[in-house]
Amino acid sequence: MNAPLIRVMVVDDSSVVRQLVQQLLAETVDIRVIGTAPDPVFALRKMNQEWPDVILLDIEMPRMDGITFLKQIMATRPTPVVMCSSRAEDGNGVAAAALAAGAVSVIARPQLGVRDFLHEAVAELACAIRAAVQAGPAARALAAAGPRGSVPAAHVRTVKAGSDEMLHHDGWVSGLQRYSADAVLNPPGPEDGHHPATARIVAIAASTGGPQALERVLGRLGPDCPGLVVVQHMPQRFTRSFAERLHRLSGAEVREAEHQDMVLPGRVLIAPGGKHLVVRRDGLQYYVETLDGPLVSRHKPSADVLFRSLAKAAGSNAVGIIMTGMGDDGAHGLKEMAECGGATYAQDEATSVVFGMPKEAIQLGGVGDVIALDNISAVIEQYASR
Repeated sequence: MNAPLIRVMVVDDSSVVRQLVQQLLAETVDIRVIGTAPDPVFALRKMNQEWPDVILLDIEMPRMDGITFLKQIMATRPTPVVMCSSRAEDGNGVAAAALAAGAVSVIARPQLGVRDFLHEAVAELACAIRAAVQAGPAARALAAAGPRGSVPAAHVRTVKAGSDEMLHHDGWVSGLQRYSADAVLNPPGPEDGHHPATARIVAIAASTGGPQALERVLGRLGPDCPGLVVVQHMPQRFTRSFAERLHRLSGAEVREAEHQDMVLPGRVLIAPGGKHLVVRRDGLQYYVETLDGPLVSRHKPSADVLFRSLAKAAGSNAVGIIMTGMGDDGAHGLKEMAECGGATYAQDEATSVVFGMPKEAIQLGGVGDVIALDNISAVIEQYASR
């Protein structure tokens, strides 16, 4: 028996975009555009006749902008939304605002050459729509919870049409060799050895659903929390504004990590998009390096790189938490943390938008405890130095 078609509403003030997206998606076997509209007001009239499974939404439109419409949808009838807009390309905080309002993902399209872009990016667009449908009960429960609980976002993707850098869903890249963390962490860093350490350090990894989940977790932390390092699958230009938003919500200092930043109590360092984040130790102090290199577990930044570096640097003083996300990035690194004596946790299925990364880590045997999203902050705080 064939799976039901995914019904999509395209809301964009460009007639070229509306027509081309409808034409291109008609070539897929599992997606059907049930309607198009030049603005949210007209879209809502059509949607009330047949409600879509996914909304493909622009940001700048007449009568009502896309983010305002997104907030209204999340407040009244939560529905997975994929934002596709040229306004998301500049990294000025618009994409972060869309994610915070409840978008499942954001695709940045160029202002020029839209036709060529859409032809090249149709596979990416279809993947984003399919992934949005998977943002099921947990996403809708968070959406109903309010501003910090809108439909959780996956991440922002930028697609370079016609190149081997085209990102598919959740940063998975087709046709490229899959590297392990060895490609980044070898040769060994200067911390390898058996030096004493005095403080706990916490590493978090997330992907699909991560931005909103991280808002929930970091928003409840105070200035005395242990030092944290975070990988959220997100490309270049967007992690800085994402970190700035988290900083405004949290009692801790949250910022995009820079090369050789110190990991300190009360500080949260977010891996910059397009760079691996590695934890090193110098005596009793932890610091980070931001490194280039190949995609590891099909991602950059990679959770496997972060977790494995922390296992080497901190051993039993390391705490690893793997959260909502698609794929298996982080599973092997978390297991290595557990084998080095670190405490390891996975977000449970009920509160995960996509139970991919946590499930893989659990099945691999690297998870000590499975916990709900709303308990993660308390778990982190228990490792604070008193």
